[in-house]
Amino acid sequence: LGELGRLDEALVLMRVIYTRRVALLGALHHDTILSGNNQVASLLRLERWDEATTLLRDQLPLARQSLGADHNMTLGMSSNLAAALANDPKHTRNNQRSTRGVDATRFDRTGKDVLEAE
Repeated sequence: LGELGRLDEALVLMRVIYTRRVALLGALHHDTILSGNNQVASLLRLERWDEATTLLRDQLPLARQSLGADHNMTLGMSSNLAAALANDPKHTRNNQRSTRGVDATRFDRTGKDVLEAE
């Protein structure tokens, strides 16, 4: 369905499959994690960054526990989380503040404080 441009319908099916697999196989089963990752892919195609981020933050610890941190699917999920955060306007560099309240725009890509250099 997704390849046909019917992304919303594909997402509904992905959610049904994921829910059923959680009930039948458990949250830590490889197939369940795969279904969750497929759901994330649908969310990313729809540019629903918040939902994708939320699901990935729930799924990544399960993938690490079940598959291991170095498993291809776990690494792919980490990459998807980075993509969701990078594309979400709420998480762009201009809108972020560090945990200490320092303006993130003060620093260049290497971490050097650009205001200090002035």
